[in-house]
Amino acid sequence: MERLVSSALLPQAFLFRVAASCPKVEGIPRLDSKAALLDLPDACALPSLAALDNRDSWASVRAGWNAEGLGISVHADGLGPDALDVDRPEGFAAVSLWIDTRDTRNVSRATRHCHRFEVRLTLSPNRKNLSATVEQRPIARATADAPLASPDLLVARATLLKIGWTLELFLPARALNGYDPETNRRLGFAYQVSDHQRVDQFLGVGRDFPIGENPSLWATLELMP
Repeated sequence: MERLVSSALLPQAFLFRVAASCPKVEGIPRLDSKAALLDLPDACALPSLAALDNRDSWASVRAGWNAEGLGISVHADGLGPDALDVDRPEGFAAVSLWIDTRDTRNVSRATRHCHRFEVRLTLSPNRKNLSATVEQRPIARATADAPLASPDLLVARATLLKIGWTLELFLPARALNGYDPETNRRLGFAYQVSDHQRVDQFLGVGRDFPIGENPSLWATLELMP
């Protein structure tokens, strides 16, 4: 009985390591297109583990790769009651990404191959459009920092929908130290999607654990042909 109670105290995602397929998608990013930057197919959808802990999943995340870099898209369902308040001090929404180009499993501190990217979504004064600002930030307690990418390399587009919002982000190979799909087809990966009016969504474990600084807690993206 004691063993069962102890297990219940941990989120189900902590009991196993998540590994997800990340298909190859040629032709992205579409920088010259006025439409979607990525338009990742259904095959790129990452699993949602919210139901394991009796939580609702309100954001779907997709990932696709090619020799040029890694593409991530987020589709959030619905809007909170105050989502369109342009005066919200906390902003509209935010997405955090952590990527380890070596998929290190046996260290608890980030290395020079570990990256943290923060995307902040801002609502326009007319409440009809979203802008996305991307920034790479250092990881706390890292044994060595990854080179900081120029913001000009990080491309993102956000769209406000009647029933939610979308974000598309492309991280070029030049912004990912050690990114080399020819020799390594596994990436450490974690995300956090926040809109301040719903429970934050994660791929695996959440902020009850130090996912922001411990790459051994991150999931794995398997770069498929």
